[in-house]
Amino acid sequence: MQMTQTILMAGAALWMTANALAAGPETFKVSEFNYKRPAKWEWVENRSSMRAAQLKVVDGKAEAEVVFFYFGEGGGGGTQANVDRWYGQFAEPKDKLNPKSEEKTVGGVKITYVQAEGTYNSGPPLGQKVPMPGFALLGAIVEGKQGSVFVKMTGPKELVKAATADFKGMIEGALK
Repeated sequence: MQMTQTILMAGAALWMTANALAAGPETFKVSEFNYKRPAKWEWVENRSSMRAAQLKVVDGKAEAEVVFFYFGEGGGGGTQANVDRWYGQFAEPKDKLNPKSEEKTVGGVKITYVQAEGTYNSGPPLGQKVPMPGFALLGAIVEGKQGSVFVKMTGPKELVKAATADFKGMIEGALK
């Protein structure tokens, strides 16, 4: 009986530790900005040196990826070059993507929001791509004093649309 209790307690401790690690930090820093992770979004352990942070939005079986890139002052290319590159990650031509680009200033910091939807070509920059029809991209380019932070969410169109308010709240909350 005592051995069973010990095993159950050890299993519960491991489960709680694993869940705490999967939950990740509530706040995290990228460049000079402190972002607060939306409560229902999951922290993803970063496995790429190009990514400054990574989150996941889950709704049932649908998942969207949120990735933060930061390359330092002057790194990562200009705002328009990145907007064009993000549109170019879709199979369809830009005019078929329902593309939207909007500039906003919060706390003296310029943000460029980018939206597109269509068949997203998922995969590493120089690797093989997997076409993902019905996907959307919601991006933010945050032009900080220490260089731009590039934040990109990709996933099923309905999930990305449903997560837009949380995404923008997270971006703008770091600038106030």
